[in-house]
Amino acid sequence: MQSLQSRLLYHLVKYQLAKLARLNLPLPQYRLAREAAALRLFKMPPDVTVQEAQFGGCRGEWLRPKAPQGKGIVLYLHGGAYTGGSCVTHRALAARLASAAKHSVFHPGYRLAPEHPFPAALDDALATYLALRAAHPDVPIAVSGDSAGAGLAVALAVHLRDQAATPPAALALMSPWTDLALTNDTHRTKAAVDPYFPTTERLRVAALHYAGETELHHPLVSPHYAEMGNLPATLIHVGTREALLDDSLLLSQRMNAQGSKAEVKVFHGMWHVWQTLHGRMREADQSIRELGAFLGTHLRDLA
Repeated sequence: MQSLQSRLLYHLVKYQLAKLARLNLPLPQYRLAREAAALRLFKMPPDVTVQEAQFGGCRGEWLRPKAPQGKGIVLYLHGGAYTGGSCVTHRALAARLASAAKHSVFHPGYRLAPEHPFPAALDDALATYLALRAAHPDVPIAVSGDSAGAGLAVALAVHLRDQAATPPAALALMSPWTDLALTNDTHRTKAAVDPYFPTTERLRVAALHYAGETELHHPLVSPHYAEMGNLPATLIHVGTREALLDDSLLLSQRMNAQGSKAEVKVFHGMWHVWQTLHGRMREADQSIRELGAFLGTHLRDLA
């Protein structure tokens, strides 16, 4: 049964995001507003330390639990529709995942569109992953992310496979955005209940900004159109009140049909990346706990 806290918070989130949308802020101001809100609303877990670092020319942060259970690493790619998000907006979420996985997380601030269209974000994710692997050659590395960052994680895994590079140990995904061409049914049928994407307009504009001159159906722009064989073990969490619900369901379906191993868990009544409200409602804590356990298990198994 859905918790009372999540029922109340759903309406609060929907109201606050609609209020922010009505301001129609220019993108630089919108990014700053999201960072200010994140610092005000999202609390860091007390058992995780933050350390600035740089890998592959991409600056980011180490989020280290005080009592790690192995040397494995999680590369966390933040969401924000490829046009927003940063280490600031997603620091607390990535830190909660580090605490739950009991392994260190590196959280890079990859380049954003429209200033830096495709393949800039993928290039940064790839450079960061390869630099982490070069610096820690005997350590397993898993990849996680939310929303656009989760879609980017899938694109990274596809690209690594196609280059015959060492694959990630696992993928842990929150509400991945995989179809930037916006062909899935729930992009429209779930819009009215999605606090983040009440119409397809924001997704459409962000997709065009990110793709730039590249076709939206390109498999590394929209991994929905990529071959899904020989990819790492994957766990996907998504909610029923999401425009991107089909992106998750079809990703899992296609991965399993093509010989990869994927599990999708659908949380009733949850909305896009509800995990940001960890500590405030049971469903967020449960999802983080399960994703962390999945990552920890795969990192320890390969250590």
